[in-house]
Amino acid sequence: MVKGIFFDIDGTLVSFNTHRIPDSTRKAIETIRNKGVKVFIATGRHFSSINNLDDMEFDGYITMNGCYCLQGTDNVIFKKSIAPADINHFIDYLQQEKEFPCLFVEEHKLSLNYVDEEAKYLMKLLKQEESFPKHALDYYRDKELFQLTAFFKESQEEEVMSRLPNCSAMRWYPTFADVIAKGVDKGVGIDQLCNYYGFSLDETMAFGDGGNDIEMLRRAGIGVAMRNAKENVKQAADYVTDSVDNDGVLKALQHFGLM
Repeated sequence: MVKGIFFDIDGTLVSFNTHRIPDSTRKAIETIRNKGVKVFIATGRHFSSINNLDDMEFDGYITMNGCYCLQGTDNVIFKKSIAPADINHFIDYLQQEKEFPCLFVEEHKLSLNYVDEEAKYLMKLLKQEESFPKHALDYYRDKELFQLTAFFKESQEEEVMSRLPNCSAMRWYPTFADVIAKGVDKGVGIDQLCNYYGFSLDETMAFGDGGNDIEMLRRAGIGVAMRNAKENVKQAADYVTDSVDNDGVLKALQHFGLM
Protein backbone atom coordinates (compact mmCIF):
# COMPACT_ATOMS: atom_id res chain seq x y z
CA MET A 1 0.00 0.00 0.00
CA VAL A 2 1.37 3.39 -1.01
CA LYS A 3 1.37 5.83 1.90
CA GLY A 4 3.62 8.61 0.58
CA ILE A 5 4.23 10.02 -2.91
CA PHE A 6 7.07 12.37 -3.84
CA PHE A 7 6.80 14.73 -6.81
CA ASP A 8 9.47 16.70 -8.61
CA ILE A 9 8.19 20.08 -9.78
CA ASP A 10 9.68 21.27 -13.08
CA GLY A 11 8.90 18.92 -15.94
CA THR A 12 6.89 16.62 -13.66
CA LEU A 13 4.14 18.59 -11.92
CA VAL A 14 4.69 21.80 -13.88
CA SER A 15 4.99 21.92 -17.66
CA PHE A 16 8.01 23.62 -19.22
CA ASN A 17 5.65 24.64 -22.03
CA THR A 18 2.76 26.19 -20.10
CA HIS A 19 4.54 26.80 -16.75
CA ARG A 20 1.39 25.52 -15.06
CA ILE A 21 0.16 22.35 -13.34
CA PRO A 22 -2.27 20.48 -15.62
CA ASP A 23 -5.80 20.32 -14.20
CA SER A 24 -5.68 16.52 -14.35
CA THR A 25 -2.60 16.49 -12.12
CA ARG A 26 -4.07 18.93 -9.62
CA LYS A 27 -7.32 16.95 -9.29
CA ALA A 28 -5.49 13.61 -9.04
CA ILE A 29 -3.25 14.81 -6.21
CA GLU A 30 -6.20 16.31 -4.34
CA THR A 31 -8.04 12.99 -4.68
CA ILE A 32 -5.23 10.80 -3.34
CA ARG A 33 -4.52 13.23 -0.51
CA ASN A 34 -8.18 13.11 0.51
CA LYS A 35 -7.80 9.33 0.67
CA GLY A 36 -5.09 9.74 3.30
CA VAL A 37 -1.98 9.38 1.11
CA LYS A 38 0.74 11.87 2.10
CA VAL A 39 2.08 13.92 -0.80
CA PHE A 40 5.46 15.64 -0.87
CA ILE A 41 7.47 17.94 -3.10
CA ALA A 42 11.02 16.89 -4.04
CA THR A 43 12.78 19.70 -5.88
CA GLY A 44 16.11 21.32 -6.61
CA ARG A 45 14.54 24.66 -5.75
CA HIS A 46 15.01 26.60 -2.53
CA PHE A 47 11.75 26.70 -0.57
CA SER A 48 11.34 30.43 -1.24
CA SER A 49 11.54 29.74 -5.00
CA ILE A 50 8.64 27.28 -4.99
CA ASN A 51 6.22 29.72 -6.55
CA ASN A 52 4.48 27.78 -9.31
CA LEU A 53 2.26 25.37 -7.36
CA ASP A 54 -0.57 27.86 -6.86
CA ASP A 55 -2.61 27.01 -3.75
CA MET A 56 -1.92 23.27 -3.67
CA GLU A 57 -1.14 21.80 -0.25
CA PHE A 58 1.60 19.26 0.47
CA ASP A 59 2.63 17.40 3.59
CA GLY A 60 6.34 18.15 3.33
CA TYR A 61 9.14 19.31 1.12
CA ILE A 62 12.49 17.95 -0.01
CA THR A 63 14.26 21.10 -1.23
CA MET A 64 17.66 21.87 -2.70
CA ASN A 65 17.96 18.29 -3.99
CA GLY A 66 17.68 16.72 -0.54
CA CYS A 67 19.92 18.90 1.60
CA TYR A 68 17.02 20.77 3.26
CA CYS A 69 13.88 18.85 4.20
CA LEU A 70 10.73 20.05 5.90
CA GLN A 71 7.68 18.45 7.43
CA GLY A 72 4.91 20.85 6.58
CA THR A 73 6.22 24.27 5.62
CA ASP A 74 8.32 25.26 8.63
CA ASN A 75 9.48 22.19 10.59
CA VAL A 76 13.04 21.50 9.40
CA ILE A 77 13.82 17.81 9.91
CA PHE A 78 17.13 17.60 8.01
CA LYS A 79 19.75 19.95 6.62
CA LYS A 80 23.27 19.51 5.24
CA SER A 81 25.44 22.41 4.08
CA ILE A 82 28.54 22.46 1.88
CA ALA A 83 31.94 22.21 3.57
CA PRO A 84 33.46 25.72 4.01
CA ALA A 85 36.77 24.56 2.51
CA ASP A 86 34.98 23.61 -0.70
CA ILE A 87 33.33 27.02 -0.86
CA ASN A 88 36.71 28.74 -0.50
CA HIS A 89 38.30 26.53 -3.17
CA PHE A 90 35.40 27.25 -5.52
CA ILE A 91 35.68 31.01 -4.97
CA ASP A 92 39.46 30.85 -5.51
CA TYR A 93 38.81 29.04 -8.80
CA LEU A 94 36.29 31.65 -9.99
CA GLN A 95 38.66 34.47 -9.09
CA GLN A 96 41.65 32.86 -10.77
CA GLU A 97 39.90 31.57 -13.89
CA LYS A 98 37.11 33.07 -15.98
CA GLU A 99 34.25 33.85 -13.59
CA PHE A 100 30.82 32.45 -14.43
CA PRO A 101 27.46 33.17 -12.79
CA CYS A 102 26.46 31.20 -9.74
CA LEU A 103 23.39 31.35 -7.54
CA PHE A 104 24.62 31.00 -3.95
CA VAL A 105 21.94 29.48 -1.75
CA GLU A 106 21.93 30.20 1.98
CA GLU A 107 19.32 28.86 4.39
CA HIS A 108 16.97 31.81 3.94
CA LYS A 109 18.56 33.88 1.15
CA LEU A 110 19.60 33.53 -2.47
CA SER A 111 22.00 35.79 -4.34
CA LEU A 112 24.30 35.89 -7.37
CA ASN A 113 27.86 36.96 -8.03
CA TYR A 114 26.77 38.46 -11.36
CA VAL A 115 24.16 37.97 -14.08
CA ASP A 116 24.43 37.06 -17.76
CA GLU A 117 21.79 35.97 -20.25
CA GLU A 118 21.74 32.37 -19.00
CA ALA A 119 21.25 33.53 -15.42
CA LYS A 120 18.45 35.84 -16.54
CA TYR A 121 16.78 32.86 -18.19
CA LEU A 122 17.02 30.87 -14.96
CA MET A 123 15.24 33.67 -13.10
CA LYS A 124 12.55 33.62 -15.76
CA LEU A 125 12.30 29.82 -15.46
CA LEU A 126 11.93 30.13 -11.68
CA LYS A 127 9.33 32.90 -12.15
CA GLN A 128 11.53 35.19 -10.06
CA GLU A 129 9.89 38.54 -10.73
CA GLU A 130 12.68 40.59 -9.15
CA SER A 131 16.35 39.88 -9.72
CA PHE A 132 18.31 38.23 -6.93
CA PRO A 133 20.72 40.43 -4.93
CA LYS A 134 24.30 40.46 -6.22
CA HIS A 135 27.49 40.26 -4.16
CA ALA A 136 31.21 40.09 -4.87
CA LEU A 137 32.64 36.60 -4.47
CA ASP A 138 34.44 37.25 -1.17
CA TYR A 139 31.07 37.91 0.47
CA TYR A 140 30.40 34.16 0.39
CA ARG A 141 33.54 32.95 2.15
CA ASP A 142 32.02 33.03 5.64
CA LYS A 143 28.46 32.04 4.72
CA GLU A 144 26.74 28.71 5.36
CA LEU A 145 25.75 27.58 1.88
CA PHE A 146 23.50 24.68 1.02
CA GLN A 147 23.60 24.76 -2.77
CA LEU A 148 25.47 26.35 -5.65
CA THR A 149 23.50 26.68 -8.86
CA ALA A 150 26.51 27.14 -11.11
CA PHE A 151 26.47 28.00 -14.80
CA PHE A 152 29.16 25.74 -16.15
CA LYS A 153 28.79 23.42 -19.13
CA GLU A 154 28.99 19.65 -18.92
CA SER A 155 32.37 19.84 -20.65
CA GLN A 156 33.66 21.93 -17.71
CA GLU A 157 32.21 19.72 -15.01
CA GLU A 158 35.26 17.58 -14.27
CA GLU A 159 37.51 20.61 -13.89
CA VAL A 160 35.07 22.60 -11.73
CA MET A 161 34.14 19.69 -9.49
CA SER A 162 37.83 18.93 -8.83
CA ARG A 163 37.73 22.13 -6.74
CA LEU A 164 34.71 20.78 -4.82
CA PRO A 165 35.88 17.34 -3.62
CA ASN A 166 33.20 17.04 -0.95
CA CYS A 167 30.36 17.89 -3.31
CA SER A 168 28.37 16.33 -6.13
CA ALA A 169 26.72 17.97 -9.14
CA MET A 170 23.38 17.19 -10.73
CA ARG A 171 21.47 18.76 -13.59
CA TRP A 172 17.79 19.26 -14.27
CA TYR A 173 18.48 21.82 -17.02
CA PRO A 174 21.44 21.73 -19.42
CA THR A 175 22.89 25.22 -18.81
CA PHE A 176 23.64 24.82 -15.10
CA ALA A 177 24.35 22.28 -12.37
CA ASP A 178 23.11 22.16 -8.79
CA VAL A 179 26.09 21.52 -6.52
CA ILE A 180 25.42 20.16 -3.01
CA ALA A 181 27.24 18.21 -0.31
CA LYS A 182 28.33 14.75 -1.42
CA GLY A 183 26.17 11.89 -0.19
CA VAL A 184 22.96 13.90 -0.29
CA ASP A 185 20.24 13.66 -2.94
CA LYS A 186 16.48 13.45 -3.21
CA GLY A 187 16.67 9.78 -2.19
CA VAL A 188 18.17 10.85 1.13
CA GLY A 189 15.25 13.25 1.46
CA ILE A 190 12.83 10.36 1.03
CA ASP A 191 14.63 8.53 3.84
CA GLN A 192 14.24 11.53 6.14
CA LEU A 193 10.51 11.91 5.56
CA CYS A 194 9.94 8.15 5.77
CA ASN A 195 11.68 8.13 9.14
CA TYR A 196 9.57 11.07 10.32
CA TYR A 197 6.22 9.59 9.24
CA GLY A 198 7.06 5.92 9.87
CA PHE A 199 6.74 4.77 6.25
CA SER A 200 8.81 1.98 4.79
CA LEU A 201 10.40 2.61 1.40
CA ASP A 202 8.11 -0.07 -0.06
CA GLU A 203 5.20 2.22 0.81
CA THR A 204 6.48 5.12 -1.29
CA MET A 205 6.23 6.26 -4.88
CA ALA A 206 8.22 9.00 -6.64
CA PHE A 207 7.72 10.93 -9.89
CA GLY A 208 10.52 12.72 -11.77
CA ASP A 209 11.97 13.71 -15.11
CA GLY A 210 15.46 15.17 -14.51
CA GLY A 211 18.94 13.93 -13.77
CA ASN A 212 18.56 15.08 -10.17
CA ASP A 213 15.61 12.68 -9.81
CA ILE A 214 17.51 9.48 -10.60
CA GLU A 215 18.44 8.54 -7.03
CA MET A 216 14.93 9.35 -5.84
CA LEU A 217 13.38 7.07 -8.46
CA ARG A 218 15.75 4.28 -7.48
CA ARG A 219 15.12 4.79 -3.76
CA ALA A 220 11.31 4.85 -3.76
CA GLY A 221 9.28 1.67 -3.72
CA ILE A 222 7.91 2.65 -7.13
CA GLY A 223 9.83 5.09 -9.31
CA VAL A 224 7.90 6.74 -12.14
CA ALA A 225 9.64 8.66 -14.93
CA MET A 226 7.78 11.09 -17.14
CA ARG A 227 7.75 10.46 -20.90
CA ASN A 228 9.56 13.81 -21.35
CA ALA A 229 12.52 12.55 -19.26
CA LYS A 230 15.90 11.66 -20.76
CA GLU A 231 16.72 8.00 -21.33
CA ASN A 232 18.98 7.62 -18.28
CA VAL A 233 16.16 8.84 -16.05
CA LYS A 234 13.71 6.39 -17.61
CA GLN A 235 16.17 3.55 -17.08
CA ALA A 236 16.26 4.35 -13.35
CA ALA A 237 12.48 4.08 -13.04
CA ASP A 238 10.16 1.12 -12.55
CA TYR A 239 7.57 2.62 -14.86
CA VAL A 240 7.47 5.29 -17.58
CA THR A 241 4.26 7.27 -17.80
CA ASP A 242 3.12 9.88 -20.31
CA SER A 243 4.49 13.42 -20.41
CA VAL A 244 3.51 16.16 -17.98
CA ASP A 245 1.51 17.83 -20.77
CA ASN A 246 -0.38 14.62 -21.57
CA ASP A 247 -1.74 13.74 -18.10
CA GLY A 248 1.26 11.61 -17.13
CA VAL A 249 0.75 11.86 -13.35
CA LEU A 250 -2.92 10.92 -13.56
CA LYS A 251 -2.21 7.99 -15.90
CA ALA A 252 0.47 6.56 -13.61
CA LEU A 253 -1.74 6.82 -10.53
CA GLN A 254 -4.48 5.04 -12.46
CA HIS A 255 -2.02 2.38 -13.65
CA PHE A 256 -1.05 1.55 -10.07
CA GLY A 257 -4.64 1.51 -8.85
CA LEU A 258 -4.46 4.66 -6.74
CA MET A 259 -7.28 6.41 -8.60
